[in-house]
Amino acid sequence: MDENPPALPVRAAAWAMAALALVLTLAGVLVQVRIPEEWQPHPPLTPDFGVALTFPLTGAFLVSQRPRLSMAWLIWAGGLLGSGNVAFTALMFHWASQGDMGAAVAARAVQVTCWAVSGLLLAVMVPLYSPTGTLPSRGWRVVVAAGSVATAAEVVLSLLRPDPDPAGYPWPAVIHNPLQVRALIPYYVPVWDVLQYVIQACVVAALASLALRLRRADPVTRRQITWPLSVFAVYVAFYLLGPAMWLPATLWTALIPFAILFAALRYRLYGIDTVISRTFVAAGLLGAIGVVYFVAGAVSSLVVSGYHQVGGLVAALFAGAFFQPLRRVLQRVVDRALYGRVGDPALLAERLTQEVRRAGPADALASVVTVVREGLAVEGVAVEVAGGRPRYVESGQAGPSPREVPLVWHGEPVGRLLVGPPGARRFAAAHDERVLSTLLPYVADVAHAVRMAADLQRSRERILAAREEERRRLRRDLHDGLGQTLGAMAMTINMARHSLERSPETADALLHDLRVGMDAVAGDIRELVYGLRPPALDDLGLEGAVRALAEETLPAGTDGVEDIAVRVDGDLAGLPAAVEVAVYRIVQEALNNVRRHARATRAEVVVTRHPAGGGGELRVTVADDGVGPPARPRAGVGMSSMRERAAELGGNCVVTAAETGGTVVEARFPLTA
Repeated sequence: MDENPPALPVRAAAWAMAALALVLTLAGVLVQVRIPEEWQPHPPLTPDFGVALTFPLTGAFLVSQRPRLSMAWLIWAGGLLGSGNVAFTALMFHWASQGDMGAAVAARAVQVTCWAVSGLLLAVMVPLYSPTGTLPSRGWRVVVAAGSVATAAEVVLSLLRPDPDPAGYPWPAVIHNPLQVRALIPYYVPVWDVLQYVIQACVVAALASLALRLRRADPVTRRQITWPLSVFAVYVAFYLLGPAMWLPATLWTALIPFAILFAALRYRLYGIDTVISRTFVAAGLLGAIGVVYFVAGAVSSLVVSGYHQVGGLVAALFAGAFFQPLRRVLQRVVDRALYGRVGDPALLAERLTQEVRRAGPADALASVVTVVREGLAVEGVAVEVAGGRPRYVESGQAGPSPREVPLVWHGEPVGRLLVGPPGARRFAAAHDERVLSTLLPYVADVAHAVRMAADLQRSRERILAAREEERRRLRRDLHDGLGQTLGAMAMTINMARHSLERSPETADALLHDLRVGMDAVAGDIRELVYGLRPPALDDLGLEGAVRALAEETLPAGTDGVEDIAVRVDGDLAGLPAAVEVAVYRIVQEALNNVRRHARATRAEVVVTRHPAGGGGELRVTVADDGVGPPARPRAGVGMSSMRERAAELGGNCVVTAAETGGTVVEARFPLTA
C-alpha cells in the first residue's frame, strides 16, 4: 500500500469527478422537484441520494491519499454511479412527463446501469475489501463473481424488459422499451426475483466477511474493522426490510463512507468504542426513563386529579430518581459487552481488592500496577510513591513521557501514577477515564499503605538503632566508669584491711578515699538513672518537671532570656511514661535552642491535653520572640531528635516561624483512652 502522495493528475481527476458527481446530484434534485406530481418517482427518496451526497467526495479524498487502495476507487466509482442514478432517474421522469419517450428510454438505460453497478460496488465489493483493500481470502472470489454475474444479468434483464401492463402502471404512460423481448413475459418476474435473492445473499456474505475478519484479526486491525462492520450491519438490516425503511436507510447510507474513511486512514480509529457506548447508554436511558415517565404519569392520572399538573411532576421526579443509577448500570453492561472482563471497571476494582487482600502493601503495589495496565490497555504503568524512601514500581514500559496522574489520599499527596502510551489493544479515551476514576482511589490507598509501611520500617530501624546505642552507652558507662571505680574500691578495701593493725592512720586515709569514691559512684548511678528517665518526672510530675526546666533556663540571663511562661491546660495525670519522657526531652531541647540560638527575651511553654478526659491528643508548644528559624534550616541533631521522639509515638513535631517573629516548636502526641 503506497503511503506517498499520488501524482497531481490522479488527484485532480479524482476531485474533478467528485465535483461532477455533486453537479449531477444537484441537477437531479432540481429536476425532480419540478416534475409534475403524477410523474414523481415512487418512492421520492431512496438510499441512492445518501450515496450521491457523500460517497463521491469521500472516495476522492481516499484516492488522493491512498491511490493504490482498491477500496478507495470502489467508493469513488460507486459514488459517481450513484450520482448518475439520481440524475438520470429524475431526467427519465422529466422527459417522460414532457412526452419525449426516446430520451426517457435512453435515460432509463443509463439509470438502470448506474443503479445496478453502484449497488454491486458499494454493497458487496466495498465490505469485501474493507478495510485493507484486499479480500479476506481467495475463496471470497466466489462472492465477487456471483455478485458480478447477477448484476450483469440484472442490467441485461432490465434492458430487455417487456413493457408492463398499463392497467397496473403507477404513472400516466408506459415508457416504451424498444429493446423489449416479449418472450420474457412469463419469466421476467421469477428471474428478477431470483437475481434479487442472489444479490441479497452476496450482500449478507460481504457483511459476514467483515465479521470473519474481526474474529481472526490482530487487536489493531480488529479495532479498524469495527467501524465498517457497525455501519454495514445497520445498512444491511434496512436493506433487507425493504422500501418501508428507505428513509432511515437514506440517512444512514450517507454516514457509511465516513466510517470507512476513519477505518482506512486510522483517523480516530478507536473512537468507535465511545460512539457505540454512548449510543447504547443514551438509547437505554431514553427507553427506560420513557417507560418510567409513562407508568408514573398513568398511575398519577388514576389516583390524582389534575393529571396534567401533578402527574407530570410525579413522572419527572420518578424519572430523575432513576436516571443516575440506571446510567451506571447501562454503562457497565456496555463496557462488559465491548471490553469483556478485562475492561469492566467494576470487575477491575474487585480484582484489585482481591490482589491487595492476598499480599502485603509492598507486593500488592506490583499487582495493582499490573491490573491498571491491563485495564487501560497501555504499554506500561508505573507508580511512584513519595516519602523518605521513594519507591518506584513499573509494569511494562511507561516510556519517556508518560501521562502523570497525582495520587491523593484524603487530601495528602502520596505519589504519582504514570500511564504509558496506548498499546495494540487500546480502548477509547472515555473508557480509560472511567477506569482511572474507578481505580485511582484504590491505587492511592495502596500507595499510602506502602508509604506508611516504609515509615514504620524506618521508625523501627531508628528505635532499634537508638536502643542498641543506649545499650552501648550503658555498657560503656558501667564498664569504663562504675566497673573500674568499683574495682578500685575493692582494692582499697583490701589495702585498708592489711593496714588496719600495722598502721591505723593509713587505713583511715584509705577508708576516707573509699568514702569519696562511693560518693562518685552514687553520682554516676544518678547520671545513668537520669539518662534513662529524668527523676523530676517521678518527683514533680510532668507539669512540675516542665516548670523546673523553665527555671533552670532563666539563670542564663546573659543570653537575654528574661521570662519563660509555662501554661498547662487539662489534666496531665495518667499519661504514658514514654509520652512524658518525650515531652520533657522536646521541651528541654527547645529551651536549650532558645537560650543558645534564638536571641530571645521571652518564651512560652504551653502543654494542652484535649479533651481533658482520657484519649484525645497532647499538644506541646514552645514559642519565643527571637530571630526565628534560618531561611535555610539545617536539621541538626537536636531537631532530628525532637522529630524522632514524636514520630516514635505516632505523633509529629514541626518547627515554624511565628507570625509576629520568633520560632514555634509544636509537637502532637495521639493518646489512647
